[in-house]
Amino acid sequence: MSGIFTLPIPKNEPVLSYAPGTPERAALKEALRSLKSQELDIPMIIGGQEVRTGQVVRIAPPHELSHTLGYFHKGGKEEVEQAIRAALNAKEAWENMAWEQRLSIFLKAAELIAGPYRAKLNAATMLGQSKNVFQAEIDSACEMVDFLRFNAKFAEQIYREQPESAAGMWNRMEHRPLEGFIFALTPFNFTSIAGNLPTAPAMMGNVVVWKPAETQIYSAHVLMEIFRKAGLPDGVINLIFVDGPVAGEVIFSHPEFAGLHFTGSTATFQHLWRTIGNNIDRYKYYPRIVGETGGKDFVVAHASADAKALAVALVRGAFEYQGQKCSAASRAYIPANLWEEVKQYMLEDLASMKMGSPEDFTNFINAVIDEKAFNKITAYIDAAKRAPHVELVAGGNYDKSKGYFIEPTILRTDDPMYTTMCEEIFGPVLTVYVYQPENYEDTLSLVNQTSPYGLTGALFAQDRYAIELGTKKLRHAAGNFYINDKPTGAVVGQQPFGGGRASGTNDKAGSILNLLRWVSPRAIKETFVPPVDYRYPFMKEA
Repeated sequence: MSGIFTLPIPKNEPVLSYAPGTPERAALKEALRSLKSQELDIPMIIGGQEVRTGQVVRIAPPHELSHTLGYFHKGGKEEVEQAIRAALNAKEAWENMAWEQRLSIFLKAAELIAGPYRAKLNAATMLGQSKNVFQAEIDSACEMVDFLRFNAKFAEQIYREQPESAAGMWNRMEHRPLEGFIFALTPFNFTSIAGNLPTAPAMMGNVVVWKPAETQIYSAHVLMEIFRKAGLPDGVINLIFVDGPVAGEVIFSHPEFAGLHFTGSTATFQHLWRTIGNNIDRYKYYPRIVGETGGKDFVVAHASADAKALAVALVRGAFEYQGQKCSAASRAYIPANLWEEVKQYMLEDLASMKMGSPEDFTNFINAVIDEKAFNKITAYIDAAKRAPHVELVAGGNYDKSKGYFIEPTILRTDDPMYTTMCEEIFGPVLTVYVYQPENYEDTLSLVNQTSPYGLTGALFAQDRYAIELGTKKLRHAAGNFYINDKPTGAVVGQQPFGGGRASGTNDKAGSILNLLRWVSPRAIKETFVPPVDYRYPFMKEA
């Protein structure tokens, strides 16, 4: 039995409020209590089997270092090789499964996350990655659900798109999964990205080896539980906990390596690309390389901008999730006629912000992810305090005695090429450059040339000519460009995410463009009545 199937039209998952008295608030509070009351023993999942090595690593909340959430089992070269074998063993059955059956698994996973697993996944993200309830909800619940639902629909659209056929023949297009296996290397800061990078290729019939960041393993474990609950066959996605160089040594020298799906630092991505290039003669096929990396994301304001809207965008864009977003606002260009008013609004907002554990829902600011990040961010702050031509406008304090807490920090510099205007910090630090209003066009050029990145950016103005000029001048400065809005918060299906330059391959997670990277098309032409004479009409004598 067969049919021509149409998937449900996806809609973005509604963001719940978690206001006092709501059922979702009560459920989340209970999930937080439940997770904190136990110490999890987290194995790798390879070929559907739980793999424990005995080499365990402790997991603690970044905001409460004295508490133990659990331990994960760390693997090595042997587990990487085992994961590759498991993936390749699962490949034939998985790619031959009817596409609607494959996609049904991920649609079920979306329903599990939206429903019975919502509180658990959000709680794991809050505890393991120190996200407040809203940041966890828009990430691990809503965006993860959106990735699964929209990607399933994009997959259907890819399969449905077919070529024209002339008389007497039938042309059709088959979108095959890539030969070999995909390596998904995922970051700490978004549970949804960690889930999307392995599932997007898997939807298209690929098999995957998935290595999450160690600081995201706590919620990755819950994601894997959900995928298996949804019916994902053994070996399709294999979850391993190993050091990056160990994984790379095995994976990038394997002849069946077929693709890399990556989110992380620019330096790491460039290293991986170089490694793949050096090994190119080892592979059976040219690997697909898809990566979203760093950003030095900007907000530039025109003299006509609304000062209050600009201030709110800066505070939210720079300091939500402690600035640990690839898209976070980290450099701002504000005209002198607006600066004092914008500064006052920001200082008022910062004065009302609370910092602490995400378990206290009144806290807006939580901890940065680990000690390495803490030390890197605070080194930038300390250097800025000593630097000439830099003013500490707000914040600048930090403490790691109980957790990795850093105050939201605003710097103002007279040097538009000062370090914190140019280098990615990945923390709650915003640097402001104040320019003269008549130099707006020159400032646009400065914005475009300051950073090697090209991920996100925002333009604030009420003057439409200024908006048009900025949109044109900053065409290549950001893959996601916002007008009168903060540069964070891309929504699947609405603003496909990704940037160019040093920010990655711009393959737009949350769009059909990304899924097309995980298939290899085959054009099939069938001629119903083939010719039986080689001679063409032009060969006849007159």
